[in-house]
Amino acid sequence: MTLGGTDLNLLLFLRVLLEEGNVTRAGARLDVGQPAMSAALAKLRRRFDDELLVRAGRDYELTPFARDLLPEVQHAVRLMARALDVEARFDAATSERSFRLGMSDYAIAVLHEPLVRLLSATAPGVRLVIEHLGPNARTSERILFDHDALIAPLGFGFPGESRPLWRDRMVVIADRRNSRLDGGRLTLTDLAELPHAVAAFGPGILTPVDRVFGEVGVDRRIVLQVSGFLPLAFVIEGTDMVAVVPEKLARLHASDGGAITVVEPPFGEVVLAEGYWFAADRLSDPAHRWLFDRLDQLCAELTQPRQTGQAPPG
Repeated sequence: MTLGGTDLNLLLFLRVLLEEGNVTRAGARLDVGQPAMSAALAKLRRRFDDELLVRAGRDYELTPFARDLLPEVQHAVRLMARALDVEARFDAATSERSFRLGMSDYAIAVLHEPLVRLLSATAPGVRLVIEHLGPNARTSERILFDHDALIAPLGFGFPGESRPLWRDRMVVIADRRNSRLDGGRLTLTDLAELPHAVAAFGPGILTPVDRVFGEVGVDRRIVLQVSGFLPLAFVIEGTDMVAVVPEKLARLHASDGGAITVVEPPFGEVVLAEGYWFAADRLSDPAHRWLFDRLDQLCAELTQPRQTGQAPPG
């Protein structure tokens, strides 16, 4: 079958070649010999007038054109499968599929260990490519095409579908030797007078922390701004600065005898709800349904302490 003079069978070859980034792995996935895959790649290179895959050391990498083309090809194959009522198969135990996830540094810190553990137990050949969500992610028209799923705060404004993952609360962190600490506590007056390090997430993005300080009338003295929450614990160590970060992240840095301490916030509870986002048509693909089921499993795991009434670690 052809369309515009192009053999549509090549579309499936193209998708797998770009997803795998390797002729041998693509052939194994399609159960096609390497000569046939190499011939298909040669035809596709002529069709697009682009190398698509180029050598990078002992492996290959996608050309910039191929990286832009991949989500469009995946989308086209899903639409064709839906139109023809064809259900692709996905065997997690034997698959070597790659999934591209976008998330913040905070989400990586929280999610990487349980996610890798879960996938290793059920799908040892599946690979993850995790990319940092940049400041333009919210306004990008391609963001959900370029990623299989995004991990971001619910209500962030992406155009796709979303499901919950975990809830967190914001806490204050400070160097344990900060002179304003009184019995491990800080007041609103302390927060108004102490210097702050803050996280930025792009122009025009207000965080729950920005809103709560406005509500309690504290005009922070911001002396340092970094990209994302993760660097904050490192930049305040050994200084009199304070920062407000999600508790799950704060607990990763605070330990008995360590330099950083977690301070109960004097401005009340500020909740951060994280979820995952995806393009609606991903649900037609059994591989994506499997991935989303794993993320739903993680949601149950990450929210279990709150459900059982356990107090946050002190």
